[in-house]
Amino acid sequence: MKIHPDTFEGQVISGYGPGWVAVNGEKISCSVVIGARGQRLDWNCDDFAALGSEHFDQLAQMGAELVIFGSGERLRFPKPEWLGELIGRRIGLEAMDTQAACRTYNILAGEGRNVIVALLVEQTA
Repeated sequence: MKIHPDTFEGQVISGYGPGWVAVNGEKISCSVVIGARGQRLDWNCDDFAALGSEHFDQLAQMGAELVIFGSGERLRFPKPEWLGELIGRRIGLEAMDTQAACRTYNILAGEGRNVIVALLVEQTA
């Protein structure tokens, strides 16, 4: 019996480290939103303090069933008042550190789920 590894045609997070993530082998050093349906856009925030409801409203407009929020080097939760649009559209949000968010996105996207990951990529000094 031949065994073939599962393949995924969409965007895969292929690596990460302090101040960067790699998507399909391309190194990215800014905050980014990646979707299992091929979406990819810059997420205009340099650090957690710069986040606001407009960032999460943007995610709600993307039509995913689940948003994974990678909050940087450590786990931080978005303020409840930032999540109104996601809640109104009944879109789930899971917060975790960016490395865990990368791994979780790859698993869920590989299962064919309509998921997006918003990764806060903070620059290290």
